[in-house]
Amino acid sequence: MAPILGVILAGGLSRRMGGGDKPLRILAGRTLLHRVVERFTPQCGLGVILNANGDPARFAGFPGPIVPDGVPDHPGPLAGILAALDHAAAQHPSATHVASVTGDAPFLPHDLVERLAAEGDGAPIAMASSAGREHFAVALWALSLRGDLRTTLVERGERRVGAFLARHGAAAVDWPAKPVDPFLNINTPEDLAMAEAFLETS
Repeated sequence: MAPILGVILAGGLSRRMGGGDKPLRILAGRTLLHRVVERFTPQCGLGVILNANGDPARFAGFPGPIVPDGVPDHPGPLAGILAALDHAAAQHPSATHVASVTGDAPFLPHDLVERLAAEGDGAPIAMASSAGREHFAVALWALSLRGDLRTTLVERGERRVGAFLARHGAAAVDWPAKPVDPFLNINTPEDLAMAEAFLETS
């Protein structure tokens, strides 16, 4: 497998779900995080880490390191990406890329990392898309981005993922959204109910 480290982003505040750790919500008897780990881990040659802030004990069952943001004040997904790039550079000398997904997407495609790597047109960032929408946090990031990403967050205070992707010419790789969008995020109780209904009929 390619020397790619996976990171599951779980550093958000989950306001639309009423707070708490959204990846620990239960979907058909298993946590969202468990479902993401099951689909994502086999695709990452260097294993997976979890980007999460606060007490790591609440993720005690996670099968890899738990890495918090290295930038204060919860600046968003880019901080989690930077933490993962830094971890990969420090712990995995062979790493070339970090693949990122969110901790609330239980239907991730099994060919996610393979297709991002193969169809990214040589761009430093390849991101997933479906149903006409680009999924900024589901992407493959070259380790060479570390320096500029740190400058972006720390020196310029720029937190917008889309702006960073655009500046680096991110390539979009598209997936079909039927019978279910593989990048469906469980952001609300209604989303959770929809995912339950899909699993019951699939």
